[in-house]
Amino acid sequence: MAANTEAAILDRLIGRERRDLPIEAATYLLAIDFGPEDRQRMNELAAKARESSLTSQEAVEVENYRQVSHLLALLQSKARSSLQRAGVRST
Repeated sequence: MAANTEAAILDRLIGRERRDLPIEAATYLLAIDFGPEDRQRMNELAAKARESSLTSQEAVEVENYRQVSHLLALLQSKARSSLQRAGVRST
C-alpha cells in the first residue's frame, strides 16, 4: 500500500495522470517562495540541528518546514511540467 503522508496524498492528487495546470496557476505557483523571516528561522534551526541542540518544539518546527517545503516542491514540479507541455518557458 502507498504511503499516506501529506506529501504522498498531494502527489497522488496532482500526479502525472491529472490534467495540466492553467498557465496562470502554474506561473503563480512558481512565484511562491519563503520570505526572509522564514529563511532566517530555517537557517537558525539548521544550525541548532547541526549542534544537536534543538528543543522538542524546535524539532516539530523543523518538521513543519520540511513538510511545507516538500509540498511546495511537488506543486512547483507540477507547475514546471504543465508549462513545459504548454511550450511556456519557466524559470
